[in-house]
Amino acid sequence: MLGCSRPHLVKPLEDGEIAFNKVGKHRRVLLENVTAYKAKMKKDQKKHLIDIMKSDEELELYDS
Repeated sequence: MLGCSRPHLVKPLEDGEIAFNKVGKHRRVLLENVTAYKAKMKKDQKKHLIDIMKSDEELELYDS
């Protein structure tokens, strides 16, 4: 769903970016928490792309 490996997913879980419950050694993540994290990632990604485009426009590297 997120398009990343399990070890890559563990970092946002442990950093508190995605809420989860631990059952024994296993992490249980609610679907709504994963979809909220994915939406946040997409929003941040779009913001970064816009910032890059604005920077390129200022340097006259990109013509809009």
